[in-house]
Amino acid sequence: MIDFEKMQAKANLYGVQLSSVQLSQLDKYSDLLVEWNTKMNLTGITDSEGIMTRHFEDSIALLKYVDVDSRSKVIDVGTGAGFPGMVLKIIRPDLDMTLLDSLNKRIIFLNDVAEKIGVKVKTVHLRAEEGGQMPEFREKYDIACARAVSNLRELAEYCIPYVKTGGKFVSMKGPNSSAELNSARPGIGTLGGKESAVSEYKISDDSERTIIVVEKIKSTPSQFPRSYAKIKKKPL
Repeated sequence: MIDFEKMQAKANLYGVQLSSVQLSQLDKYSDLLVEWNTKMNLTGITDSEGIMTRHFEDSIALLKYVDVDSRSKVIDVGTGAGFPGMVLKIIRPDLDMTLLDSLNKRIIFLNDVAEKIGVKVKTVHLRAEEGGQMPEFREKYDIACARAVSNLRELAEYCIPYVKTGGKFVSMKGPNSSAELNSARPGIGTLGGKESAVSEYKISDDSERTIIVVEKIKSTPSQFPRSYAKIKKKPL
């Protein structure tokens, strides 16, 4: 069980006011995360404070540093246990949210969470590079976000193809991402993107974070994304 007062204080840091319903949804989400984690590896963070800070607060932070228009169509690429996508849907019920992951067990977990906390999301079991080539997903989203450890050069190729021209790719990274961004800029340009904002900040446990926003200024060439093997072997 999460501490509602502490969770609200964390959300306040990003200008977010949580309703009693949203707090209850986050509380149930936390319980399900811990319960399912005994059956499959979803997270190494299972204590209440850690879940509130490293998962929920970390996801909410995106709303302070990225302009997310009402009723935006959003895809969380490689969502894992639903961060940030499921949390964003709880905080912003107006969003049209798709959660994509390559592991079906995670998709089953996310469907259970969505049903039990009462939110409507679309879940997709696909590898990121496969979905990016499929007409029903390619260049259909206002925002593609990813909270991932993958290098930005690889992550950009996985995510930018999902974004429509005029939309955004949002990469949630740890500290010291400037060198990673410098090496990724040429590939981001090749994919039709242009860096528009970089925000560095700390969450409430003093962990350093970086949010990189890439604007989609032109359509992604049809050959991208390439296969996983080609992306790993020779990143853009």
